[in-house]
This record gives sequence, structure tokens and C-alpha cells, in this order.
Amino acid sequence: MATDLIKEVCPTSTQELIKRGYLLLDIREKKEVEKLSFNVPRLLHIPLSELEEKYNQIPKDEIIIVVCTTGERSYRAVSYLKEKGLSNLLNMKKGLEKWVQKGFPTLGDTSSIPQHACCGDSHCH
Repeated sequence: MATDLIKEVCPTSTQELIKRGYLLLDIREKKEVEKLSFNVPRLLHIPLSELEEKYNQIPKDEIIIVVCTTGERSYRAVSYLKEKGLSNLLNMKKGLEKWVQKGFPTLGDTSSIPQHACCGDSHCH
């Protein structure tokens, strides 16, 4: 069914949506967030390991962009949350890694993020 499809956005589109007031849901674990996090006005942090018991904290009346480090865990989280009845969800493709590579705002140490990971962009060597 078409309603089962997970909508994805890239970090650049996410940056635009944030300017419009969209909420980011970071599902990375606490230690990951303490080391490096998104520097955005509206951020909700619920680790994937706690999502089952805390998903009811996610606002149901607004569009949520779910994020992680690479976009893989957040994709799974969106799938899980859809099963729980949340529908206004977007997954950010390529996650925090691509966010950092694009130079978007972060808080913390970006040294663990590969700066030139080959991602299909024209700058790859």
C-alpha cells in the first residue's frame, strides 16, 4: 500500500523544513548525542532503545523528521512509529554524517564523522 511508504528527505531539505518550524526527533543513544548533536531550534531526543516506552511523547499533530547517524536506524524507527499509529513522519537520509559534511550546525566534536565519505556527490575522488 502506498501509505506504507516511508518518506525521506535529505539534510538540505531538512535544513529548510527546520526553518519552517519542523521538529527533529533524534533517536541516537545518549552517549552519541552527548558527543555530537544537531544544533537546531526544535529537537526531541528519544533513544531508539527507549522508543517503545516513550513514543507517546512524540507530538502527533505535527510533522516530525526522524534522524540518526546514517539514516538507517531512523528509517527503522519511522517504520516502528508508523505501526504505532504516527503518520506525520519523515526520515532524514544519510543522517548526521551527511549533515556534518554539508556544514550544517552541530554542537560537539565532529572529528568522528568522515569528512569526505563517498556519497555519489561530484566531489568524490
